[in-house]
Amino acid sequence: MFLLMSCFMPAALALPRQESVPGGVALLRLADRDAAPPRAWFQEKPVLVWQRGNGWYALVGLPLTIEPGVHAVRVVAAQAVPPREDSLRFEVQSKAYPVQHVRIKDKRKVTPPPEDMERIEREQKTIADLKNHWRNEAQVDLAFALPADGPLSSRFGLRRVFNGEPRQPHSGLDVAVAAGTPVRSAAAGRVLNTGDYFFNGSTVFVDHGQGLITMYCHLQRIDVHAGETLARGQQVGLAGASGRASGPHLHWSVFLNGTAVDPELLIQAR
Repeated sequence: MFLLMSCFMPAALALPRQESVPGGVALLRLADRDAAPPRAWFQEKPVLVWQRGNGWYALVGLPLTIEPGVHAVRVVAAQAVPPREDSLRFEVQSKAYPVQHVRIKDKRKVTPPPEDMERIEREQKTIADLKNHWRNEAQVDLAFALPADGPLSSRFGLRRVFNGEPRQPHSGLDVAVAAGTPVRSAAAGRVLNTGDYFFNGSTVFVDHGQGLITMYCHLQRIDVHAGETLARGQQVGLAGASGRASGPHLHWSVFLNGTAVDPELLIQAR
């Protein structure tokens, strides 16, 4: 059974902000508030579902690589008798992201030598596992705040060119801050992982529940440990320039259902 439902966002759900484009977020109303709690999947991955106002909603992360057009979320009313499965269609619009040229002094961070590749591949697998982490959490904190006090520099989705060589699009939001600036958790959550990564430098991953993960990179110092429970605004470390960075700043990424999305869509206050 196919349902064509709009991505209409009522006034009570002013945020997160919907932008149904590659790298954006689709906000879909799944069912009435008094319906059985639904579950949903997009591209075979579970998506965040929460109750707000007069209904149940899904927050769907859209990969930067997704093709514009009509896509579908699989919805199951698990507590219905008998269980009912529907397909909820929605449309993804196209979006062109600008190109950014970056000059990195450490050429090893742009074109790593063979002796670094084993570490990089191992870290990429670890990060992929962390991005796809799922923890059931009934009350997900979606009241995101910018995790550091400073102007926004490199925006999400920029097609990046390092030292003249094209690389992957920018998968986060950069905040221009001095080394030693406090970095805070954008919302309540639990520390999923900390570590030193070849490209990301000293990094903290925070699990907010239901596949919503935030990542804080290039830190000078890490102040939390895996498993620690965090309040919104709690300090996780100090900004720095570790890893592949042209200077001190915070790189902040947000992942939904395993894919990086534009963090600005979830920011509620500055």
